[in-house]
Amino acid sequence: MFNFLPSFLLLVISSVLLAVSTLVCAAPILLFSVFRFILPFAFLQKLFMGFFISWAEMWITLNKGWMKLTQRTQVDVRGIEHLDKHGWYLVTANHQSWVDIFIMQSIFNRRIPFLKFFVKQELIKVPVIGMCWWALDFPFMKRYSKEFLKKHPEMRGKDLEATKKSCEKFKLIPTSIMNFLEGTRFSKEKHQRQQSPFKHLLKPKSGGIAFAMHCMGEQLNQLLNVTIVYPDGIPTFKDFLSGKLKKVIVRIEKVQLPSRFFERDYATDQEFRVEFNQWVNELWTEKDALIDKLLMESRA
Repeated sequence: MFNFLPSFLLLVISSVLLAVSTLVCAAPILLFSVFRFILPFAFLQKLFMGFFISWAEMWITLNKGWMKLTQRTQVDVRGIEHLDKHGWYLVTANHQSWVDIFIMQSIFNRRIPFLKFFVKQELIKVPVIGMCWWALDFPFMKRYSKEFLKKHPEMRGKDLEATKKSCEKFKLIPTSIMNFLEGTRFSKEKHQRQQSPFKHLLKPKSGGIAFAMHCMGEQLNQLLNVTIVYPDGIPTFKDFLSGKLKKVIVRIEKVQLPSRFFERDYATDQEFRVEFNQWVNELWTEKDALIDKLLMESRA
């Protein structure tokens, strides 16, 4: 409806609508999270979580509404069929932009359980959204540098304790656990600094999903391997709000997780860690080749 307007006006309209949808849907979550905190009864926790998730899904629905009003984005999606709203999923994707999250939420909303992302511990301080993530039981990850762990070896493994606590709660209701294996958004500078062996990807980090699988067991038996490609170049969030994102390609592969991966401990079993990392690297090699293929096809 508004996508004929100049980009600077679309930026203003999109920003205002995003802010309004966020505040409207965050308010009940923040209000009732207080009651959840002071009434820590197990049966109430499940009711509260269902309430919070319904508002989070409403937020995504409202965002899809203003995106339709302000965007002319062509979304080419394959692999969305036969998903289960009442199942448990492990979800991963390549990470290039904050836009990735909005694209994935709009595609998966109400098709699978609400996506819960691994979030850096520092982001709990983000106004409004940080507390909503806490209320929705997003797993907060505290990462320690190698230098810090050399000085404080007693802290080794502490970064995964939050994941374990969150995953115990995920057993109670259908959940989609989302993890960007690269740990950060792709950039040419990071790619060169890492000396990544992949053309379009940073090196994957396997610890988070291995630990989630170990905690959840075979209840979490399917991986949704998502590949996101922006044929016209990686957009900034400002580009997205300004209506400049013309096309995005999304491919979703359903991968049955090997049963042996649920029986061994990534943190203590060195042999398993090597095997699991090799499996993840194979996924990443295939994803890298797929990105290359999709980019070539889009330019043909």
